[in-house]
Amino acid sequence: MSTPNVERCVARFAAAGLAPLLKGSMIGLEKESLRVNSDGKIAQTPHPKVLGAALTHPYITTDYSEALLEFITPPFHRASEALHFLRDLQQFVYNRLDEELLWATSMPCVVAGEAGIPIAQYGSSNAGMMKTIYRRGLGQRYGRVMQVIAGVHFNYSFSDAFWQALQQLEGDERPLQDYVSDRYFDLIRNLLRLGWLIPYLFGASPAVCKSFLAGRDSTLESFDEYTYYERYATSLRMGDIGYQNNKENESGIKANYDNLGAYVDSLSCAISTPCPEYEAIGVKVAGEYRQLNANILQIENEYYSTVRPKQLLQGMEKPTLALRRRGVRYIELRSLDVNAFDPLGINETQMVFIEALMLYCLFAESPPISPQERIEIDQNEMLVAHRGREPGLELLWHGQARTLRQWALTICEAMEPVCRLLDSQSPQRPYQQSLARQRKVIDNPELTPSARMLAEMHHSGESFFEFARRKSLEHQWYFAELPIAEEQERMLSELAERSLARQAEIEAEDRLDLDGYLQAYFNQQ
Repeated sequence: MSTPNVERCVARFAAAGLAPLLKGSMIGLEKESLRVNSDGKIAQTPHPKVLGAALTHPYITTDYSEALLEFITPPFHRASEALHFLRDLQQFVYNRLDEELLWATSMPCVVAGEAGIPIAQYGSSNAGMMKTIYRRGLGQRYGRVMQVIAGVHFNYSFSDAFWQALQQLEGDERPLQDYVSDRYFDLIRNLLRLGWLIPYLFGASPAVCKSFLAGRDSTLESFDEYTYYERYATSLRMGDIGYQNNKENESGIKANYDNLGAYVDSLSCAISTPCPEYEAIGVKVAGEYRQLNANILQIENEYYSTVRPKQLLQGMEKPTLALRRRGVRYIELRSLDVNAFDPLGINETQMVFIEALMLYCLFAESPPISPQERIEIDQNEMLVAHRGREPGLELLWHGQARTLRQWALTICEAMEPVCRLLDSQSPQRPYQQSLARQRKVIDNPELTPSARMLAEMHHSGESFFEFARRKSLEHQWYFAELPIAEEQERMLSELAERSLARQAEIEAEDRLDLDGYLQAYFNQQ
């Protein structure tokens, strides 16, 4: 990932007059938010019907739990446009929540055990039942509590015109889609290598309610009677108390990021390889499905990764088949905590930095990840999640120790020409401004969201629950004070009604029983 190589690529790209093509890139967001009652407990109420059908609504759905809302924006050319749409979605929901709140942090509070976490329901259709069974399986395998941790996903793609021009500039003569997929995997590998930078800069979960661990042993320190924390943690969500796929590690099956074919093959292997521990759970017991199957992964989405290559699905198409048939369409970055200091859960400064990091990772050299480097990547991520703000913390780079601070500043320096290139299309220079902001955060860890959260809790004498509830109420007030966007309100109300009608149509259209439907799904070639 040499700096001179990035500088050369940027210079060639700019000299060819291609910078305007960057304006065609697309940004989308997915944000999870836990519905809680006025006491901060996970809501036991069903997904509100007035919001539409979670199965068929394109923008407002649920994730693992009936109480875990997921807001999805369409792709936009600018970060600000995606943020405005996310704001409108959350305002629409807040105006229909009655006494409930949207929890402001990634980590939940007042978790009353597994039984207090209702699994998401999607109606009686085969497609809806499959989604619920998958979640039931996740609960059996990893526990329900781990599944209600919320996050933000940043989706990014370059335009077709960008790829065509870059391929020509590089003198590559492969079919365009093969070239595009390979270059996206170059980007992914570098994003994995530098993935620790995201929880350092934007991690916002250094503390957790003791109820989350439900009396299990923990190495975490007690912040107070109700709160665990780690002094230098950035993102416990990304640490070893979060959701992990341990069976892949034990079996030696890990996603292979060398290229698209290797990635699809590695996931397909995990999806088709039985796991004795999951076989012991049972698949269909007394006429009820406990999980979709007893393999290492039920489906592709179960594989936990900070970055995923994605392709739009056609109907009930398997994600691996979509990738194999049409290649990579966009990248999904999944390592962002919900930003408790912003009512939207993410802000434009974060987004433009991530966009610049994406382009930097594309232009930088990206050799295959060796088994040893994969171990270092995982170790670095875990170290930063639990100890990222520790003075003098060292990470590993090809067997050599490097301080986090020096490595992070080196990355920022290498990103300068990328940010200048992006800013050549914007007189406000948002990319260089965000880069300067992140340099300050690297030089002063007290400016990180994780440090700010702990500082506020110390200053106010608050537990994590009290801090999170205060922020949730502040955000509720923010949305209540926003002027109503009448056009968006009408559009979302109509979408809600249409989604309910579409769910009813899907339920009426089923011709197979559930067993036959699942068999047909998994037999896709």
